[in-house]
Amino acid sequence: MENTLKKQLKATAIKARLAALEGVWRAKSGHPGGSLSAADLLTYLYFKQMKLDPKNPGWEERDRFVLSKGHAAPGLYAVLALRGYFPVEDLATLRHPDSHLQGHPNMHLTPGVDMSTGSLGQGISAAVGMALGAKIGGKAWRTYAMLGDGELQEGQVWEAAMFAAAKGLDNLTIVVDNNNLQIDGTIEQVNSPYPIAEKFAAFGWHVIEINGHCFGEIEKAFDEALTISGKPVCIVAKTIKGKGVSFMENNVGWHGSAPNDEQYEQAVAELKAALAEVEG
Repeated sequence: MENTLKKQLKATAIKARLAALEGVWRAKSGHPGGSLSAADLLTYLYFKQMKLDPKNPGWEERDRFVLSKGHAAPGLYAVLALRGYFPVEDLATLRHPDSHLQGHPNMHLTPGVDMSTGSLGQGISAAVGMALGAKIGGKAWRTYAMLGDGELQEGQVWEAAMFAAAKGLDNLTIVVDNNNLQIDGTIEQVNSPYPIAEKFAAFGWHVIEINGHCFGEIEKAFDEALTISGKPVCIVAKTIKGKGVSFMENNVGWHGSAPNDEQYEQAVAELKAALAEVEG
């Protein structure tokens, strides 16, 4: 990946973190930790990987994306806004009763959202259905989905994984946002899904393990996914919950808590400093 593009993606991901945090801060509720851990991956998908048209969100030939970890909606909304699906100013209305940006993605309200999600485990099943539909219809578009690592504790995930492999859905790529934390603690403390890579491989998937904050590794993984035939692809991305904000990083308390004014100001200052460094 050329350095200019890498810098642009890094800068966009930081802007997405800033925008997601603003929405949660203004709403006084939401899920910042998992939104920040997923920001680099979401940025790459929407600004580099997927075939899409923000001016025509319903374009039939677009690639589809399902945020199966639907509570990370602030991160998805931030990336959609920066990509041009709706005004960035709308992010300030997160979770307001009359807003099109609710606490979990709603495909009937928000431009660019392909599937309503929130109940963990269900998003991947929808993504599998989309990929199967494309196969049956002879369509060239691809389906992508993002799951949380705690979400892997849901049995429905593994039913979907088994079905996707059985049907040879090589037009499906999922990303596991492996930040190792969920609402009640580490995923091992709650109900360990490890070893994640080996489990998906045993279910018949092609598995790639990466650092989910390294754009070089992200690019390589998604490029590799396009070469795989006969199997769905699982990218296990090791990430840091709360990435980019010192007091949020690897802190389970920020799974579903909004920052107060002082905390928000500190978070913004840290992210803006990181942005200035990237933009040089």
